[in-house]
Order: sequence, then structure tokens, then C-alpha cells
Amino acid sequence: MPITVHAVRAVPKAATASVSLVTTEDAGSGIDGFDAAVLDTAGFEGKAEQVHLQPAGGGFAGLVGVGPAAEVTSATIRRAGAALARSCSRHARAAVRLSGDSGVDDATARQALAEGVILGGYRYTAYKSSADAAGGDGAPKLARVDVVGSTSAAAKDALARGSAIAAGVCVARDLSNEPGGSLTAPAFARKTATVARKAGLESKVWTEAEIKKQRLGGLLGVNRGSAQPPRFVELAYEPAGDPAATLAYVGKGITFDAGGLSIKTAQGMMSMKMDMCGAAAVIGAMSVLPAVGAPVRVKGYLPMTDNMLGGDATRPGDVLTIRNGKTIEVLNTDAEGRLILADALSLACEDEPDAIVDLATLTGACMVALGPSIAGLMGNDEPLIDAVRAAADRAGERVWPLPLPADYAKQFESNVADMKNIGGAHGGALTAGLILQQFVADGIRWAHLDIAGPARAESDDGEITKGGTGFGVRTLVELALSYTSSN
Repeated sequence: MPITVHAVRAVPKAATASVSLVTTEDAGSGIDGFDAAVLDTAGFEGKAEQVHLQPAGGGFAGLVGVGPAAEVTSATIRRAGAALARSCSRHARAAVRLSGDSGVDDATARQALAEGVILGGYRYTAYKSSADAAGGDGAPKLARVDVVGSTSAAAKDALARGSAIAAGVCVARDLSNEPGGSLTAPAFARKTATVARKAGLESKVWTEAEIKKQRLGGLLGVNRGSAQPPRFVELAYEPAGDPAATLAYVGKGITFDAGGLSIKTAQGMMSMKMDMCGAAAVIGAMSVLPAVGAPVRVKGYLPMTDNMLGGDATRPGDVLTIRNGKTIEVLNTDAEGRLILADALSLACEDEPDAIVDLATLTGACMVALGPSIAGLMGNDEPLIDAVRAAADRAGERVWPLPLPADYAKQFESNVADMKNIGGAHGGALTAGLILQQFVADGIRWAHLDIAGPARAESDDGEITKGGTGFGVRTLVELALSYTSSN
């Protein structure tokens, strides 16, 4: 279960660790309860994420640095919250005081702190032994963090919002970390429906028969090599009152990507249970919307299958017909994400939303361009791209705009179909984006996030934990909270 975060007036007796967030100025001027010589010997200067703990009154007192006051942001506080969760992981209950010297307003600081504490304390324990999962053998025990200070409605609301958003990220992380052998498409759809029911969302699961009836040729083509049937899930969130706009969120749900007949290497397959992180991010984000009262209508479109090598797997050279009637010659079966997204984008366009945002672990080329921590952002509408980028900035997730040069479309021209599913040797992230654009109807605003890099982490870093990161959840929530049809 995620750590819970609460507003309290004073440090509870049950809290065995009491921590304060401090700036470098705080550390330099002396801190009540901490001997300056001890801090000097320990080298504690209040630098960002620097931690100092010392015994006090049968428990521990601690400091977590946030750096110079003038440089403190919500991201700084979020990372400090994560450092707090890790440093106090052996305590069942901890208390924390925010520094009052930064320029971050109280509500923003509290939301960021709650997010950081919960996300920094996240661990995937579904396949751990019962002792480890329960806190034995060095496993984390921290279950509750009390934020000392105001207990006003506004203070509680800020913590509740941060907790809800972090819980949505944890939903995405749990799904992403689940092994591909157990998170088959049918299992993924069932889990999605359960999340939707608990959150108060509407959901509809299409079976293979319905997928065939709806002519989702891309999804069916990728699924041909699988022993597991495909699924397509629709989610819907309806706000109270008249919606300010309608957004469509599309997520790639490849539950395991072996590459099909264009098989991946053994090394290349090791993390491919996470090729469904785009769908997981949409699910996690939409699960948050009722709790935060997003003012827009949001619909989710989630194609789900694995990409395997069964006896009737799609062959290089086969042609698939997508929902909107366009055809694709498949020359590389490992470029499968764009095939299932083509169907989902076509369906989303039919519902005529104000804007579509898709998320996909789509190309290694995007990682080559932007590294492991930044998502590529592309689209057909600059105001929408700006809105997504601004939402990501506020949420603390890094994205970077990439172009969609129209002349690059020549790279995926086909002699036998409307297009090929691959471009040339270079610019793979851009040609993949251009292929997706072929399935966005004229007049529909669309943005694409290639999250191949930041969807997964090799180690803990701030609020990020090793494994599935839940990247995109916070951006999608922030976009739903801020989007208007004039964006």
C-alpha cells in the first residue's frame, strides 16, 4: 500500500522520526535542536536532497536539504519528499515540517511533498516473499507521514491532491512492473476495468470478436502471432457540470514485445514487459481525474496485445487495413506499436474530441536523441504542443519538442500499400510520429509523446524508483486540470 500523508498540528508521539526540510540559509544560521559542530562534522549544508539523521528522545530527528531558498521549486520539494521517505524507511511513522523560507506557495509545496513521499517510498512487492513484503529483511516499513503545521481545509486538500496523483502514478507503476506472462491482454483489460470501477470511471472491454467487428486491422495483425487474444479498452471520465472540453488519451498497450518474426535480441527483450507503459500512464492518469475534479471530459483508448512469433504471425511484406481504411505494408514486425495506435487514433478521431494526446514507448531512436529521462513531444498543432509541454513542466516531467518534417514521409512510401510501417535508417522517432499522423483526421488537434526513455528507470532518482516509472501520469492529469478549448 502507498504511504499515507496527513496534516497535523504537532509532531505525534507515535512518530519515531521527526524531519524538517531546510534551505542552505537555514543550515548556515543554525537549526534548533541540532548542534552546529555536529552538522559541520557531518558535512550537512542544506544542499538539495542532503539528509542528516541523529538519535533524539528515543527516536530520530532529521534534516533534509532543499538548497538555496531562491532556487527552491516544487520539483525540489518533491525530490526532498522522496529523500525523506527513503531515509526514514525503517520507521513506521514519520513527521515532517516544511521550510517556510522558500518562494513556493504552501499548497504547491504540500502537493509536491505528498507526491515525493509516496513516489519515493514506492516499492513493487507483488512477487516478493511475505517477509520482505511485510517489512522484514530490510524492506521499507514507512506507512504514514504527518506534515506538521496547518490543518486547514486548504492544507488538507493540497496533501490530498498530491496523494491522489501519486496513487495514480503507483497504479501505472504496478501495471508496468507486472511480468508479461501474467499481464496478458485479457488480464490487463480486467485490471483496467477494476481500476476504473474503483475510481468511478466508465469502462468498456472489447473482446476479439468485437475487435474484428470494429475492423481494427492493426491490432489484429500484431496479435496474429499470440496465443492470447487481444483486447481493446475504452475509458470515460465525465466531470460534474458542463465539460470545458473533451480530451482523448490514447495509450500503447503491448504487454510483451518479442518483436514478432523480426525478433528482438535476448538483451533487447529484457525490459519488453514494459512496452505497455503508455496505456498504463493513461489508466493511472484517468484514475485520478474524479478525485481532483478535472473540468474536462476525457476518453481513453487502449489497444492491448503482446507481439509474439506464433505459427500465423504477421510476416514481413503482409498488408494490414486499419480502422480508417488506410493500408500499411509491414516490413518490420518489431515496429508494431504504430500499428495498434493507428486503430486507436482512428477511433478517437471518430468521437471528434477537442484534442488527442497519445503516449507510447515507441522508438529506441527517441532515446538516442533525448536520452533515458526525456520524452519526445510531437504533434500537428503548436498551441496543443505548448499546452502539453507547459503541463509537463508544472508536473515535473521532462519533455522536449521534436519536428514532424513533411518531406520525411517519403521514407515510408510503399509500392503495394498506402504506406510502409518503417522509414529509413535515420530519424526513426520522427518517421514513427509521421506514420501516426496519417491516422489523425483533418481538423483534429493531436500530440504524441514518445516515452520510450523515461517510462523505465535503471535506478532510484528523486521520486523515480527503479523499474516502471509511471511517466506521463502527472502530465496528463495536469493537462486535464488546465486544458481549455482555447489552448
